[in-house]
Amino acid sequence: MTSQRDVWVREVGTRDGLQSIETILTTEAKLHWIEQEALSGIPEVEVGSFVPPKLLPQMADTAKVVEGALLFKNLKVSVLVPNFRGAIDAMASGAHQLNYVLSVSEAHSQSNVRKSVHEAIDDFEKILKFRTEHPEYSDVKIGIGLATAFGCTIAGEINLPSVLGVLERIVALEPDEIAIADTVGYGNPAQTKTIFTEVLSIADGCPVAAHFHDTRGLGLANVCAALDVGVTHFDASLGGLGGCPYAPGASGNVVTDDLIFMLEAMGLNSGVNLDRLLETRTYMESCLKGEVTRGAIAMAGVPKGF
Repeated sequence: MTSQRDVWVREVGTRDGLQSIETILTTEAKLHWIEQEALSGIPEVEVGSFVPPKLLPQMADTAKVVEGALLFKNLKVSVLVPNFRGAIDAMASGAHQLNYVLSVSEAHSQSNVRKSVHEAIDDFEKILKFRTEHPEYSDVKIGIGLATAFGCTIAGEINLPSVLGVLERIVALEPDEIAIADTVGYGNPAQTKTIFTEVLSIADGCPVAAHFHDTRGLGLANVCAALDVGVTHFDASLGGLGGCPYAPGASGNVVTDDLIFMLEAMGLNSGVNLDRLLETRTYMESCLKGEVTRGAIAMAGVPKGF
């Protein structure tokens, strides 16, 4: 799962994308999508989330999707978990990494997982302790995403000291990855540089990823700003699918195909074959007829000579 990539791109469309639309893909369709992304060179796919099916029926087959995705070569299989129960299920599934989501907004945390920020941190610590106590899961990586770090559609502005205070508590727990998320697309490039400069300083060597939504058209600009200060891990969604059912107004992850084009055009090696990725997008769209997708490269094509 290692390579000489300059930038690591994690596909989240099969989780963040599918959770926010009405269409429910079959397990077979999800696995074909994931396999084609792996063959295009995408190194990691967040294939689903372990949440109650009654809340997100689109994710009801996540365990089966993990089982199938583990058969694909050179692919890191990750999943999202909102709580301790989901984390246990994720470890048992064999996923390589689970990503716990923790909102730094009290209002969003209560809406999303019915917990205060303090209670959510305690929940995450419990997950890490569970892994330590169960050596059969010692190889499972545990990441955490700090949601609404750039602002919240429920609470409004989230001040930076609050974000960094939560971050310091998380770093002390020694997770395997920390992702900083602009869950609702409030962020701008100047803010991105400020936040990630502070985050990288506090993270103390822990891998840091960025998760941007393109709700207001600044997703790729924010990626560039994060690159400028040293971030090299990014989430993206094929066709720009994405959103959070518990964050009103959240829509449109950074488009994976546009991101790969931008990185390669800048001379940064993503390890991804863009032509093959666009073929995967065509398949994905054929399965999601009627759902809104986005993307400039899919519409305009690459420049002559690219």
